[in-house]
Amino acid sequence: MPDPRADPVDSADALHFLTLRVNERRYALRAEDVAEIVRVPAMARVPQSPRALLGIANLRGSVLPVVSLRALLGLAEASAGPGARAVARAVVLDVGSRAAVVVDAVDALETIARDRIEMRQAEIGAEPCERLKGSFQTRADGQAVKILDIKGLLDAAFTQRNETGERLRRSRALESVDDVVTDSVKSEMLVTFDVAGQEFALDLKAVQEILPAPPTRTSVPRAETLVLGVTSLRGALLPLLSLRVLLGFPLAAAASTREKVVVMNVAGAQVGLVADQARAIVAADPGLVDPIPPVLASRMSGESRIRAIYRGEAGRRLISILAPEQLFREDVMQRLSAQRGSQQSVATRTETRGDQADFLVFRLGGDEFALPIATVDEVAQVPAQITRVPKAPKFLEGVVNLRGSVLPVIDQRRRFEMPKAEQIKGRRLVVVKTDRHRAGLIVDSVSDVLRVSADSVEPAPNLTDEVARLVRGVINLDRSGRIVLLLDPSELLTRSERGLLDKFQAETARAKV
Repeated sequence: MPDPRADPVDSADALHFLTLRVNERRYALRAEDVAEIVRVPAMARVPQSPRALLGIANLRGSVLPVVSLRALLGLAEASAGPGARAVARAVVLDVGSRAAVVVDAVDALETIARDRIEMRQAEIGAEPCERLKGSFQTRADGQAVKILDIKGLLDAAFTQRNETGERLRRSRALESVDDVVTDSVKSEMLVTFDVAGQEFALDLKAVQEILPAPPTRTSVPRAETLVLGVTSLRGALLPLLSLRVLLGFPLAAAASTREKVVVMNVAGAQVGLVADQARAIVAADPGLVDPIPPVLASRMSGESRIRAIYRGEAGRRLISILAPEQLFREDVMQRLSAQRGSQQSVATRTETRGDQADFLVFRLGGDEFALPIATVDEVAQVPAQITRVPKAPKFLEGVVNLRGSVLPVIDQRRRFEMPKAEQIKGRRLVVVKTDRHRAGLIVDSVSDVLRVSADSVEPAPNLTDEVARLVRGVINLDRSGRIVLLLDPSELLTRSERGLLDKFQAETARAKV
């Protein structure tokens, strides 16, 4: 074979390739398939996904899957040392669908004459799991490089769905509300939080979202104690007001890392109320919500900030439900009304983006997941006593008696085959309902109640059917580069596991007779 470095390549009869390295092997990709090369981005991991799928990333507002080329080739993953991370790159491909493929290193762009590409399989010498379209010798050092059939590798690892299913996915991402079987008695959904050691609540409909308190906030000069500062929320300034001061308590000596910001609309302006910490989401029986006793209201001159008391847990848990319109003094309301004009354009832009949807965001390790708020009955602390069930599947932690109803409890870490949590403090029980089941999911923490426009919910990348069933969509918060996977509550269990749960619930019902 002639020396590939001997003569210049005729551009009319040339092919262009990006050469790269994986586990000391040298490969090439067609340059026309490569959209760009970037550093390996931060990713949201997808539970129960194929080994090759590292996660989903936000690349300048677009959601795309990130795939390990090592895994596609059947190789072990590289060590996660700082040196390896520094040279590893994500090659963004467009081969009918977009994906980023992580490689150990990118070498160079090569221009190769067609007649110098070897097509005979015997000469190429394919290794197990490789799919190749040929090989060539580099012009720089004459080393052999294998041309990958990257589309074939991706298709083999991820079963593609048909176009009809693809068109349906965006509508499925937000249709969870229609799947919920409404209770015969409509519950009042409350979000509760701690202020100065006491539990207060707001009607969930009055709350736009709940977010972690920002680590930094801009102070307002000569502001009263009520105003803690301002922060930025999706391009708009959000004033932060102390719930402690609003409710007549002294300010805490120091800010806590557990503080939450309850975002709501007051007098047409968006404000953030800072609470000591979030507690739970509670489906309150209207029969257990009592108005403030008249004698108490009269002592407070009718200006009570509390509109009702919820008697939870047979009266052992009293939650004061706040009246948002009575939280603020008249002068504060006037200032908020004046502020409304400056926020009007931002609000208008938000409204034009489409319908709003509410989601509960929870964490497992460093990963964030969301459920449609309509499928969540309540969020509570994990009960200290969970009764084990003999011969139960491994994902079933046990059962608890939740206000007279036997509730199966699922350890979501086990369900997603994640390692056991090292820290159990702060775990929460998320009670979800579907058309057939009601169950409690143990999660590491509940971080947000998020209200976003429908435009922010994108279809999940076109991967395997198993992932497509579990992940209904991706909440893409482009400004913060944050990605939250929207789960389908009815698909948190496999078909066989749902059958086991059906059997368990039937046996429980017979035992009660």
